[in-house]
Amino acid sequence: MATVELRFSAQPEHVRTARLVAAAVARRAGVDEAVLDEVRLAVGEACSRAVGLHRGHGVVSPVKVVLTEEEKTFSIEVGDDVPGSGSGASAAGVPETGPGVEGHDAEAEGEDEMGLAVISGLVDDVKVVSGPDGGVIRMSWPTASAVPLS
Repeated sequence: MATVELRFSAQPEHVRTARLVAAAVARRAGVDEAVLDEVRLAVGEACSRAVGLHRGHGVVSPVKVVLTEEEKTFSIEVGDDVPGSGSGASAAGVPETGPGVEGHDAEAEGEDEMGLAVISGLVDDVKVVSGPDGGVIRMSWPTASAVPLS
């Protein structure tokens, strides 16, 4: 299992770099060329969301991106250090309502929901989790070794 870890300060200009790194590592891992645009877009949305959360809550720690190549899958985790940041969405990335959603203003909450909706539309296997130390969006794609040869 090969892993690449990227950490960057919560600045919008670093999101582009994260997208480029994700696409390069995905290509090396064997993700189908036709899916690379989806990988780039999903990572861009997830990183933009994390940057927005950090900036909006005054968090100075870096955004974390972990890219992992496993035997049949390639996964990306984008993490933030904003407590409860993933609580506005279900595991499928569909926005929920409830007590964990408090603390966001309506506009920020709408942006979070929109970003998660875009990600869930791009990625079949996505999971959004949160905890007291922050949230993680985990996305995965099959690699060429997972596709049976005909």
